[in-house]
Amino acid sequence: MTYAKKSTTLPERRVKLFKNGRNQAVRIPREFELPGEEAILRKEGDRLVIEPAAQRSLLEVLAGLEPIEDEFPPIDDLPAEPVEL
Repeated sequence: MTYAKKSTTLPERRVKLFKNGRNQAVRIPREFELPGEEAILRKEGDRLVIEPAAQRSLLEVLAGLEPIEDEFPPIDDLPAEPVEL
């Protein structure tokens, strides 16, 4: 008889599923907490895989913004005030 050895590199823990409105949710134990405020969730066969979402760069954020149509008043170009060091 052959047995598959269970991986010991990653801890395993049984967690509770619950309903949050019309969504199913899972409580993530402290030792499995992910950084940031967003994650990527995907399904691989019967498994759900959740991983930290990469931080978006400032250029990606700016590219997603709508252009501003408002006209802004001109700004006076005042001379710099002297600074004592």
